[in-house]
Amino acid sequence: MSGIGEGQRGRSLGRSAPLLGVLLILLAGWFGWSAVQQWRQEANGQALEAARDQAVQGLQEAAAGQLKQLQQQLKNERVQQALQAGDAAAAALAVRESWTGVEHAEVLTADLANAYADPAAFGYARLALLEAALAEGKPSLRVVRDGGGNRLGLAAPVQLGSLGPAVLYVRQPLLRLTSPLDQVSAPSAGFLGLRQGAHDLVAQGDAGLAESAEALARPIPGTPLRLVAAVPNVEPGPLGLGSLASAIVALLLAFIAVLLVVGRGRLPKSLPLPRRATVAEADHGPTLSESLQMAPPPVAEASTTESAPPPPPPVPAEELAAGIFRAYDIRGVVGSELTPKTAALIGQAIGTVALEQGLREVVIGRDGRLSGPELAAGLAEGLRRAGCAVIDIGLAPTPVVYYAAFHLRTGTCVAVTGSHNPPEYNGFKVVIGGETLSGDAITDLYQRIVEGRLVQAAEPGDYQQRDVSADYIQRIADDVQLDRPLKVVADAGNGVAGALAPQLLEAIGAEVIPLYCDVDGTFPNHHPDPSESANLEDLVQTVKRFGADLGVAFDGDGDRLGVVTGEGKIIYADRLLMLFAADVLMRNPGAMVIYDVKCTGKLSDHVLRNGGSPLMWKTGHSLMKAKMRETDAELAGEMSGHFFFKERWFGFDDGLYAAARLLEILAQREETPDEVLAELPEMVATPELKVPVAEGTPHALVAMLVAAAQSPDNPYVGGRLSTIDGLRVDFSDGWGLARASNTTPVLVLRFEGNDEAALERIQALFRSQLQPVLGDTPLGF
Repeated sequence: MSGIGEGQRGRSLGRSAPLLGVLLILLAGWFGWSAVQQWRQEANGQALEAARDQAVQGLQEAAAGQLKQLQQQLKNERVQQALQAGDAAAAALAVRESWTGVEHAEVLTADLANAYADPAAFGYARLALLEAALAEGKPSLRVVRDGGGNRLGLAAPVQLGSLGPAVLYVRQPLLRLTSPLDQVSAPSAGFLGLRQGAHDLVAQGDAGLAESAEALARPIPGTPLRLVAAVPNVEPGPLGLGSLASAIVALLLAFIAVLLVVGRGRLPKSLPLPRRATVAEADHGPTLSESLQMAPPPVAEASTTESAPPPPPPVPAEELAAGIFRAYDIRGVVGSELTPKTAALIGQAIGTVALEQGLREVVIGRDGRLSGPELAAGLAEGLRRAGCAVIDIGLAPTPVVYYAAFHLRTGTCVAVTGSHNPPEYNGFKVVIGGETLSGDAITDLYQRIVEGRLVQAAEPGDYQQRDVSADYIQRIADDVQLDRPLKVVADAGNGVAGALAPQLLEAIGAEVIPLYCDVDGTFPNHHPDPSESANLEDLVQTVKRFGADLGVAFDGDGDRLGVVTGEGKIIYADRLLMLFAADVLMRNPGAMVIYDVKCTGKLSDHVLRNGGSPLMWKTGHSLMKAKMRETDAELAGEMSGHFFFKERWFGFDDGLYAAARLLEILAQREETPDEVLAELPEMVATPELKVPVAEGTPHALVAMLVAAAQSPDNPYVGGRLSTIDGLRVDFSDGWGLARASNTTPVLVLRFEGNDEAALERIQALFRSQLQPVLGDTPLGF
């Protein structure tokens, strides 16, 4: 009977073998087709990157060649003679005649009076080119709108005889710059474009990919241009397998199918089909007592063939600069302290922490620094290595990265930004589960890396590109609209805010005059830090020149705001916070308003008079956000220009949104913006004073000051001491502050008084305590 059963089963398997084989062949074809498609997509990406790199080199050489020819023209004897004679027309004519192919040339005096007489007609890009050449003192180049279309503009500072400083402007056909693009070809499934600011000048390939093209962008050295590129995301194969894995599965399935079809279901004799046991065989098994005496069968070990690979080995502490892990973020010098490899390790550490909290999706974005693309790529690699899915929004202000974490419901994001630091710096601002990392949480990332406590996923996480800029602008414009138009000059300092600020302010109803809004990671015009009055000089002049109602300035990553009035007066952030507080408290009586220790002593009284609850807290954007969550505050602000709106917004610091809310308030009033801002209480005050000290000493020095103030010989008799962040002493007629910076080796000082006499008395008190501690170090007051 058993033989008959085996034969029947064999014949049944033989009959079904062809059908099973066909099914396996179809599956093999599916996996194989997926592998080929992925290989094609990967090949497209490689071809596009090669085309991009070739084009970048060609464009750089073309730009350098044009600038070199311009310098040669300046040495031309005929041009020099005309310039020395003060004959602008003759100098321009000499350039046109000696430089073949030039469309137009002219020499303008340094005040650019003719240009500013009608800047819209003259062209803002052309005006920015001339200003850049004058400011830098060397030839400059950019694409301008002139002669009825896009042209290559060149400018160089010159001396125009007795008339003094002037600038030579030359207009060339755009082809003089873009011809190298004709020598490369982007894959039809990709996109390649030459971009200046937010505008594509020349493009190849699938225009539908333009919005995500910043992820593979490369700057054109020596120009404000960059070459952007994009390819469609590589679609994973069946079961999420990559190209190689899909190909291997396809081959295995095909091999099994061939065996089944060719063998017709016959199996080797060495592997007989199992037989059903007979009663006699069953009776010959072990007895109960024999079974009890037998040792228990060994437990099979779980297979580890599909387990995750081991985590990376610990990184020697000397190979990772501990100093880049700061109080509020991660920040260091690119090349020596921050590299793509470092970024990948930081990304893997962030991914590890996120996964421990059950979070898998992470939004990343970057500011306009030249090192941004490679550091963002390294960061994405590390996050994916940990198993996180990365959503890359490309070039974006830091608050837009924060917004994307809310909008895309990830709660987790990393902004690659050096904030307001010099161009050679870059770094990371990290939010995990809605909480901005600071202090010990940032130090923990360093410890994880050097101890090797990093997750290594079996398969890398997904990667996709998204552009949320339009959603961000629409979200604000749907809520904020001006009751009357205001003319505003927006100075981005060539930071990343320039890519969005003009569009956003126009969307809410403002007339916008952009100033340095071309994104340029070298910051050629001035440093993008609106808390320093020297960086607002160009904004003040431009506001006056255009008769604007207001000037707004943003830092390098767009999370801070600076303001100047139509008369050119700087309005410090603590006074702006008064205006914001009064507005928010009208709709939220009794709400908490938080401000940092550097803010004016008038702020607390102003909040109380408007029905709010004031709270002074530590300086630092991450510390402010944490305190807002703890107290459920509706509004917070810092002297540095960070503003945090929870009312009608998300509670993170956003310079662009703060500018929109400021214009909304001013447009609702009948008075001019200057009159509204002049009503805000004001004392005689110093700006932030920064005293450089030795690395590692600021906190110890402040601790000495605090100890002296709390001693029986307290020198600040009659003052109210606050030590939540350094030493602040409030008197009835003013206050003084000394605190340690958490980002740089400096002491931060600020003083305020009801009048000059009070201010000097308070400064003298602090000077008497600081000078013995700091020795010969100049205090600056």
